[in-house]
Amino acid sequence: MIKHSVVFKLKYPQGSKEETDFFVASKQLAAIPGVENFECLKQVSKMNNYSFGLSMQFTDQHVYDAYSNHPAHLAFIQQHWLPSVTDFMEIDYEPMAH
Repeated sequence: MIKHSVVFKLKYPQGSKEETDFFVASKQLAAIPGVENFECLKQVSKMNNYSFGLSMQFTDQHVYDAYSNHPAHLAFIQQHWLPSVTDFMEIDYEPMAH
């Protein structure tokens, strides 16, 4: 299992139509085959400067790679992510074997 998450800041004011439109578009990523447990998140910690997060899971690297190269994901990046996000950090986790 791969847990994929990204935390980010948007260039739009909080509560703006542009912010809402971004998250409406983000939620379409959940329909891409292989995406599990998709969530849009509001960051609440004072320990970093990011405002939001997206989180999802994939069964394995092959499924994650297929998502990354899916036309809907690539379109989201071009049409929504690149014009809207000012800063981000991506984190991908796999459970550790004990």
